[in-house]
Amino acid sequence: MRYVQLITFFFLSICLISCKNSTKYASIETGNTSNHDDVKANFSIEILDQRALKLLNPNSKIEILASGFSWTEGPLWIDNENSLLFSDIPRNKIYKLNSINDTLTYLKPSGYTSEQVSEKEPGSNGLLLNHNKQLVLMQQGDRRIAMMNAPLNQPEPTYVTLVNNFQEKRLNSPNDGVFDSNGNLYFTDPCYGLPLMEEDPERELDFNGVYCLLTNGDLILLDKLSKPNGIALSQDETKLYVAVSDASHAVWYSYDIKAPARIENKQLFYDATEIVKEKGVHIGLPDGLTITSEDYIFATGPEGVWLFTNQGDVIAKICTGLKTSNCTLSTDEKRLFLTASSYILAVNLN
Repeated sequence: MRYVQLITFFFLSICLISCKNSTKYASIETGNTSNHDDVKANFSIEILDQRALKLLNPNSKIEILASGFSWTEGPLWIDNENSLLFSDIPRNKIYKLNSINDTLTYLKPSGYTSEQVSEKEPGSNGLLLNHNKQLVLMQQGDRRIAMMNAPLNQPEPTYVTLVNNFQEKRLNSPNDGVFDSNGNLYFTDPCYGLPLMEEDPERELDFNGVYCLLTNGDLILLDKLSKPNGIALSQDETKLYVAVSDASHAVWYSYDIKAPARIENKQLFYDATEIVKEKGVHIGLPDGLTITSEDYIFATGPEGVWLFTNQGDVIAKICTGLKTSNCTLSTDEKRLFLTASSYILAVNLN
């Protein structure tokens, strides 16, 4: 008996040491897979222009990497780990999908750090890496942009505020952002994180804004839009693109960037309002977007993901059959990852 006890003690000690030295992830169940066949059956790729064949194979299939979440957003590819981080906004969590498609709880709380969660969409939304490879979060519940004060491979829910107010009034609920090559941060600030949105009594600003946070800490208001959402920069950083998730004005805008935080020549890049009116908001609205090294734009919108040229031509649609919130590319641009409703999806690219 004593021999057995010693073996048991030794085994438990090894386990405790191992747990102490390992990253604090927790594996999760990915939910009921009974709907996976429906998702695959409803998927299609529609080629509208031969230029799209450079990126898309019309016979490509959708891959369901994970499911069972509440509402996925903010996909961020981590190249050196061959993994994907993403937000589940209602659950106030960030998950990590690793190289063998295990889904792990990466960070909680991710967007609302008080004990009592009452916000409509409390969790983090957009996730970014700054120039020092530190995780930056659009924290809807806390109404700020923050940096995780821990290494990427040892995540802890401790945060440093980067910005939380404009002219001494609290931001609404930062949604999505993009860094330029100098470290200036362009971001959108709609009201989705407020329980009553524009009518919320805790709201302090009377508009939804597009901003640039300069590296010196100055916050510059660039534009006021009804429901600004996804945001991206062209590869040469001379163009800024912003999606508007407004059912009555479902559009994308482009702006010329003349200098950091100085934009001109606002243009209607594409208007999808009539499609939304015809088919209903259940098919989705303009949301997150990502841009390839050759300035093709993958933009989530009605029915899935739209593929644009930088001139605003729609050359293909990836029809997911789901409300699709955001997308990102692998570093080699051979994979497009999608956050769609309760799913994490992927499509192979040419």
